[in-house]
Amino acid sequence: MPAVHAPRSYTAFAGARRIASGSAREVLQRLGELACAGPVLVFDDATGAQVELDPRLAADDPPARAGPGRPKLGVVSREVSLLPRHWEWLEQQPSGISAALRRLVEEAIRRAPDAERARLAREAAHRVMTALAGDLPGYEEAARALFARDAGRFAQTTRRWPADIRDHLAHMLGHAFPPGDDP
Repeated sequence: MPAVHAPRSYTAFAGARRIASGSAREVLQRLGELACAGPVLVFDDATGAQVELDPRLAADDPPARAGPGRPKLGVVSREVSLLPRHWEWLEQQPSGISAALRRLVEEAIRRAPDAERARLAREAAHRVMTALAGDLPGYEEAARALFARDAGRFAQTTRRWPADIRDHLAHMLGHAFPPGDDP
């Protein structure tokens, strides 16, 4: 069954204050309404990466990539570096190299989808946490708790952090901790 991708969402912070959240268009609109004195950090909610939203491209999705591949089908050509024995094995596959790689990736995705989603959520939250709370008391302990999957210790360590940061991290983590352990 193909994965259903939710529209991209973003969150903007001015210092420790969350000032906007939603699609690129919604965040850009809100930022245009505000006059922020200091720097504003915008994060991709799925990856935790800091992004710059281009006001001219205020669409929900990034523009389609041009170049090799089959863009109409969503296929993008990229370079892969493998050892010679890997190339030899791939070349022996009956359906071809690309099909063999796609099959391997799909099998890995199906193997443990919940664990993979949880891992990606922790990594995304860690990126945001580092940018927004890297100098707050308890940051190192919170990071250890995050990667130890200890929701109780994570919540305890972050309880005195600014509410917008703490709440946004809890929202990003969603189901990233074992059942019954959500912060």
